[in-house]
Amino acid sequence: MFPIVEKFISINGESAHAGELAVFIRFRGCNLKCSYCDTSWANSQCAEADFMTADQIAKWVKESGVKNVTLTGGEPLLQKGIEVLIDKLVKQGNRVEIETNGSIDLKVFDSMESRPVFTMDYKLGTSGMESHMIKENFRLLKQHDTVKFVSGSYSDLERAVSIISEYSLTEKCHVYISPVFDSIEPSDIVEFMIERGLNDVRLQLQMHKFIWEPCRKGV
Repeated sequence: MFPIVEKFISINGESAHAGELAVFIRFRGCNLKCSYCDTSWANSQCAEADFMTADQIAKWVKESGVKNVTLTGGEPLLQKGIEVLIDKLVKQGNRVEIETNGSIDLKVFDSMESRPVFTMDYKLGTSGMESHMIKENFRLLKQHDTVKFVSGSYSDLERAVSIISEYSLTEKCHVYISPVFDSIEPSDIVEFMIERGLNDVRLQLQMHKFIWEPCRKGV
């Protein structure tokens, strides 16, 4: 049984499929405490949740008629048996994206026959969680995966450039830089990208925060 704090249909606000319809399944619990977390309410083990089996979740997704599925949290890869759910969703024809925080070893999931697409954060200094990042995950990323650098300061941007270069990320996968909402102006990130000649790196805004109220749930 999986603890689900939210399930809803909306547009994908981030990742390579931003703007497309997606089904979102948000799981309870996270192993990190990022300073800017906008879903901290879902991280507590006391958060209200509905408990569903993999079959029940897959059935609900199928009945939605929406192809894209985003498993998020919290940290979805902490869920025991999540591989079973991923397998069911992929085999019923869904495109499964995992939003993961960069602190979970992806090796087991990378070797799955029904491998999902990963949108993996690399937590920078502003988050307070960079020491938890598993850099070995970079070698597992493929063309359809994404690394996202959520940046709240100029030093975050500099660190992102260092990591992108060190691991040749633009040659492996999508690379996005996203601002910490209300901490750094998107225009400043664009200027930084121009100054540093960041080819094949994209600015990613959280689209849902511009369409709806930034703190609204279920979107």
